[in-house]
Amino acid sequence: MRAINTTKLLQTGLQCKKLTDLVNLKNKSAAVLATIAMPLVLTGCEAPLNLEGIEQEQNKSVRRTDQLQALAVSKDVVTVVGSNGLVLTSTTPELNWQRQELESKPNFVAVETCPDNSLIALSMEHQLWISDDQGKHWRSSDIPTAESLISVTCGPDNSYWAMGSFSTLMSSHDKGTSWNELSLNEDATISGLQFFDSDNAIAVGEFGFMARSSDGGQNWTLQEPIPNEFFPLGSHFSNASTGWVAGLGGTILSTTDGGQTWQQQETPTESPIYNFYANDTRLFAFGDHGTVLEKLDKKWVRIEAPKIPVYLRAGKQIDENRLLVSGGWGALFTVDI
Repeated sequence: MRAINTTKLLQTGLQCKKLTDLVNLKNKSAAVLATIAMPLVLTGCEAPLNLEGIEQEQNKSVRRTDQLQALAVSKDVVTVVGSNGLVLTSTTPELNWQRQELESKPNFVAVETCPDNSLIALSMEHQLWISDDQGKHWRSSDIPTAESLISVTCGPDNSYWAMGSFSTLMSSHDKGTSWNELSLNEDATISGLQFFDSDNAIAVGEFGFMARSSDGGQNWTLQEPIPNEFFPLGSHFSNASTGWVAGLGGTILSTTDGGQTWQQQETPTESPIYNFYANDTRLFAFGDHGTVLEKLDKKWVRIEAPKIPVYLRAGKQIDENRLLVSGGWGALFTVDI
């Protein structure tokens, strides 16, 4: 087998016509190496690399490589979080994004606004990040659990709640100084928790998991599971009786009796649905392949949005006529509603 020194080929400026030598190697492993080497050699046959486009992209507030996971609104400021410590902030209704990358590069998966208008953001590194000035400055609190945490919410009393695997609920009632761990001993990941008032709350999760609390989250009672072990990627309840859960295949289920029975609603997509957003009168959903839906009666209709092959994870109304939507690969745009 003839060895290939790709560094030497680049240094000596190998002629393009000699590339055929690379595909005449005598065994499979050498051919694989040639496949890796050929793009490197080809660069020697092209014009000098122009870095101007890369520099222009790096100077943008929102970049094509950004993976945006969640957004929240505190007073008149929108905060969007993503991977690698990314925090974007802007006042509304104008959108002029300010970019911040936190030094430790936490990979954010969720962000929420608390009743006192502070922000909390959950990262995959078992940390809760807290901002008291609409996203300008952040401090972190380590969450002491071995379980994977995927969602976060604030209680009516500004308590912090993070949820995840093995039906685990982590809560802090002192701004992240200390944490309490509670597992409901079910082998299911809790994907959503919603408080209706200071006492009543509902949690949903993997394998159709449902549980309710009537004492502010101190104790929980398991409910009948959602049928067919449905995994709610997103959930929203307008009250203790009426709610929706969404998941794979464009499936949205609804209940009007607190989860005792569920009905599948008509949707115009087979793409996964990840999240909901509701205002006083309207309900929206966001999903893969640039999906934005709105509920009309008992069915869902598609809202006109850019046709982009990326996931959309979150959305919030920023003025009377516009919905701000965020997702993968720098997707951050408004939709007329």
